[in-house]
Amino acid sequence: MTWIAAFLLPLVVAMVIGALGRLGGLRSHQVRAWLVRLSWLAVVPAGVAALVDPGGVHRIDWMLLGTTISIDGIARPLVLMAVALYGLALSFVVRGKSDRTHVLTAFLLLCFTGNVAVFLVADLVTFYLAFAAMSFLGYAIVVHDRTDGARRAGAIYLVLTVVGECAVLAALMILASEGVTTVAEAPAAVAVSPWRDALTALLLIGFGVKAGTVPLHVWLPLAHPAAPSPASAVLSGAMLKAGIVGWLRFLPLGESAEPVWGGVFLALGLVGGLLAAAVGVLHDNPKVVLAYSSISQMGFLTAVIGAALVAPDLAPACVAAVVVYSVSHGLVKGALFLGVQAWDAERMPRALVLGALAVASLALVGVPFTSGFVAKYAGKEAVGDVLVPLVPVAVADVLPWFGVGSTLLLARFFVVLMRRTRHAHRTAVSRDVAWVLVSVAAVVPVAVLADAWAPPVSVPDWFSPSTMWAQTWPLLVGLAASAVAWGLARRVPASAVLHPRGDVIPPGDIVVIEERAARALGRVFARASGGLGAARDGLLTAMRRSPSPWPAFERVQAGVGTWVGSGVVLVLILAAALWVAVAWGGAR
Repeated sequence: MTWIAAFLLPLVVAMVIGALGRLGGLRSHQVRAWLVRLSWLAVVPAGVAALVDPGGVHRIDWMLLGTTISIDGIARPLVLMAVALYGLALSFVVRGKSDRTHVLTAFLLLCFTGNVAVFLVADLVTFYLAFAAMSFLGYAIVVHDRTDGARRAGAIYLVLTVVGECAVLAALMILASEGVTTVAEAPAAVAVSPWRDALTALLLIGFGVKAGTVPLHVWLPLAHPAAPSPASAVLSGAMLKAGIVGWLRFLPLGESAEPVWGGVFLALGLVGGLLAAAVGVLHDNPKVVLAYSSISQMGFLTAVIGAALVAPDLAPACVAAVVVYSVSHGLVKGALFLGVQAWDAERMPRALVLGALAVASLALVGVPFTSGFVAKYAGKEAVGDVLVPLVPVAVADVLPWFGVGSTLLLARFFVVLMRRTRHAHRTAVSRDVAWVLVSVAAVVPVAVLADAWAPPVSVPDWFSPSTMWAQTWPLLVGLAASAVAWGLARRVPASAVLHPRGDVIPPGDIVVIEERAARALGRVFARASGGLGAARDGLLTAMRRSPSPWPAFERVQAGVGTWVGSGVVLVLILAAALWVAVAWGGAR
């Protein structure tokens, strides 16, 4: 009952807000504004349920075909992270730039329900329903501001979402055809399935779109600057983790060695994650920079999952590390995106905003005494001695360089953020305190989670000199590289390197090439269609001018065009199909 209330309350609040939006009158407007202001309370029951539930599988027979939810070591921490992040984002909606705060609030509540359900559900049907609902509802928060950039970002997001949903649905249908009905059965079924390679490819594509895996990442740098900051916070902090959870739930982690597919995951994660940092520093919008940072961080997690596919004995440690890292990244990245709004529009002291953002940034890099310190150490230790594909280098030796990339990106983030003009107005002190706490104190829940995991995660020795140096040198290298880049930038005119629209590489990078290719292909099809149409018109004109050589054919065609004639043809086709099926079955 607690979980039912946790799911129903956000849905009911969203429906009431929507209904009040259709009503006129001052009273309806006042009630709606009150609901929007207190909407963050609607996510609290889910957090309470995650805390008090002893764990296990719960069946809800009256939902759909019999929905089940599972409270395990993956679901519980991610649900708690989502509750904290959505609650904080909903509290930020009230003071955002949008003039339709009630619409954004309602869609965030709906996204929350789907997002949490993805983490919890234990049967295939409900999992796909939740994943699809969350994905398509995400379109509404991307296009919320209704600008040209938002509509373009929404269109690209929708296209990639449909591609991903088709891939996930195909994979789940294959599993269902083999008798799999629950999520827990999926990894073992994928490992022994004759469609194993096809399933793995579909899972990589389907969940890779949501996880922002290169080259399926192009919606992220477009969606984040277009969406309001609260929407960006949940898109990056919580929704990306739905793709990661999809991999954890369905890939054959720990079931069998998959060196080829593990190598693919490793290559995509390492190459894409490191390249994202190189591309992100070339942008002039703080939310675009943070979007490329998310792509880089998801590359880190993709590489850890790839290591688990290569070495099944490492799977338990890798899964634990991925969950710990996901919680840390969700809290910190959500705080950073909300920090853009805090800088732009909150009447908080400038030093306090910058201080909170600095701590969150250091956590993203992984420096000692932050949540990222625990998360990145756990990830590096979990991959063991797995090597990079085709290169005699250990993955554990490459992962620290993600910290260098993060430092470069966040240095760029602060540079472009400081250039923005502040239009501060009064905000609730309690909300500001909550944001500062998430930015600064995320290390506490992440450390507790890492210590509580069974089997235990490799937790760093907080005061070991070697450990502290291993986690600090990426920051120092990144700061040195940032200083060199800053010095060079002062000597080179901006017009010599910037794209005409202000960036060296436009947001979405390869999507620009894809759009041009799609337009060119469309022109080719249009010309071909025009040519075929002209040829058809010419043939019809010639046939009308000359007597028909096939009068019998014309009489048959006229007869088929009637209701009776078309019905007879349909019956004959069905009879033929039935005959073929019976004959084929008898031959077998």
